[in-house]
Amino acid sequence: MITEFGHFALILALCVAIVQSSVPLIGAARGRAAWMEVGRSAALVQFLLVAVAMGVLMHAYIVSDFSVINVAQNSHTDKPLFYKITGVWGNHEGSMLLWAFMLALCSAAVAAFSGNLPADLRARVLAVQGMIAVGFLAFILATSNPFLRTWPVPSNGNGLNPVLQDPGLAFHPPFLYLGYVGFSVAFSFSVAALIEGRVDAAWGRWVRPWSLASWCALTVGIALGSWWAYYTLGWGGWWFWDPVENASLMPWIVGTALIHSAIVVERRETLKSWTILLAIVTFSLSLVGTFLVRSGVLSSVHAFAVDPRRGAFILGLLVIAIGGSLSLYAARAPALKGGGIFAPISREGALLLNNVLLATCAATVFLGTLYPLFLDAIHGPKISVGAPFFNQTFVPLMVPVLVAMAVGPMLAWKRGDLGAAMQRLWMAFAAAAVVVLGMFYVTTGAPVLAILGLGLGVWTACGVLTEWADRVRLFRVPLRQSWHRAVHLPRAAFGMTLGHLGIAITVIGISAQPFQQEFLGYMKLGDQAALAGYQLRLDKVERVQGPNFVADEATILVTRGTQTVAVQHPQRRYFQLQDQTTGVTSIRSGLDADLYLAIGDPNEDGAWTIRAYWKPIVSWIWLGGLVMAAGGAVSLSDRRWRVGVAHKLRRPRGLQIAAGE
Repeated sequence: MITEFGHFALILALCVAIVQSSVPLIGAARGRAAWMEVGRSAALVQFLLVAVAMGVLMHAYIVSDFSVINVAQNSHTDKPLFYKITGVWGNHEGSMLLWAFMLALCSAAVAAFSGNLPADLRARVLAVQGMIAVGFLAFILATSNPFLRTWPVPSNGNGLNPVLQDPGLAFHPPFLYLGYVGFSVAFSFSVAALIEGRVDAAWGRWVRPWSLASWCALTVGIALGSWWAYYTLGWGGWWFWDPVENASLMPWIVGTALIHSAIVVERRETLKSWTILLAIVTFSLSLVGTFLVRSGVLSSVHAFAVDPRRGAFILGLLVIAIGGSLSLYAARAPALKGGGIFAPISREGALLLNNVLLATCAATVFLGTLYPLFLDAIHGPKISVGAPFFNQTFVPLMVPVLVAMAVGPMLAWKRGDLGAAMQRLWMAFAAAAVVVLGMFYVTTGAPVLAILGLGLGVWTACGVLTEWADRVRLFRVPLRQSWHRAVHLPRAAFGMTLGHLGIAITVIGISAQPFQQEFLGYMKLGDQAALAGYQLRLDKVERVQGPNFVADEATILVTRGTQTVAVQHPQRRYFQLQDQTTGVTSIRSGLDADLYLAIGDPNEDGAWTIRAYWKPIVSWIWLGGLVMAAGGAVSLSDRRWRVGVAHKLRRPRGLQIAAGE
């Protein structure tokens, strides 16, 4: 009975979404305040109904209700409770319900925290959110219903894919989906602005916090996915340029451009049309990622291969959402005239350069990801586009982005002085030069590009810190005055510094990876291997029993000279229910380096496959991601986002057109 209640809640949510998508839109067109207010009530009710459906499905997993097909196929009585709960979104149907839940959450947030928005704009935004919800709720009910029953009821379930039974991957999808779906708010603001025919500084300030919050969530989601791949899969890498990984990277890149472009709209009332296009493209790429992962086009540990009907339905949603919004953009965007004029060498010019380069990066990833799939769809030759292509195309495009990241904030709005900005960055240049020359001196035959990458990361980090020091006039006024200026800086300024610094930290961590050292070979009990000044000795391998698996656990003594550094225990787990073997790495992690150990299959002589890596400052990759997300969170805590936008008089539309707005 409880399961049917969840199914019924989804049906009601679809009905409410239909009302939300139509009544407020009509009310805004006719100027009826009561109709416009329906959008807020409908968004809150829809969220409540979808939350009920999500709770019902989670309850079915917790109590192991195997009369529900979804539970029977993806859970088991012996599975730990934590993975029963997180297993709700470890499958196609549950993950789509999570998507709908996040979408309803975003709509409810707009309804709850939009009291300072003009009523007609809020109504149009919520109506567009309702249209998106109609599409996805209809998709779930028509092709991906998580509440279908089975008879006879099986005595037990099939269990969850063992690779997905991991804390990192348990939290990865919610953050990733919150980022994906969060950009729907910026998309809805853009479509609403196109319908209304008005974009101004207040619009830029409304869009920016929603975009920033989504970007933070997506950053955390991508970082968690990368970290999970690093420590779980046992291959020692952190990014493979897999199509599913690229599906999350593309909206992150364009979303980064969107945040910076919204700043220009807010400050200078220019780049309006471009900002709206970025918002549309960012959410469109989120939908493309959904199509890739949920349509059956791809099959991987991240993707769920499903029947073609689902892919056709999602493709139809893409055509309607992307085609409709771009058609509206083509019709209405030419009327959006930019307000401010700026010189090429200016803060606006640097942000525009940033936008163009990031858009080109995203286009490169898009082409490399989808072109092989396109050829396969038309029965053309099968080609493989992997890391070499992306490393040789994407990486060079990011170099000027990082260079400009240090220079741009030093320029003034409207017209800047490049020479003066470069003079203030002399310490950043000196630090980068010292790192590059020092690395060339202490290493022999080291990869040149890796050393240059380290120098670029140091340049960016020092440039960011120089800009912050310039803001507080450090060492140019008494320290007490610098402290006073720092305390009273807007939190958004601190957030920008942290965000840019996080990118520099990640770049340094990535650039250091070509210096890693590796051991791969067979070891018998008592054998030793040398790696990066360490001695590894395989002491024993014993069988241990887990809650729903058995494992071969190695004990490896790590010494340096006569000193014991660590005792590490990598595992090789066997899940009998799924007849699947997975590895569990043992990593001694630190800010200086990681010692990464994995155990594989034994050979006929009883020797075990051991894979060991010494990976310098690899943890900086994810530390940078956390610093980026923290920077976004600090920016969101700025008082300007909490108190809302100051009231701005709205002139009649005729005066707006006459003024060139």
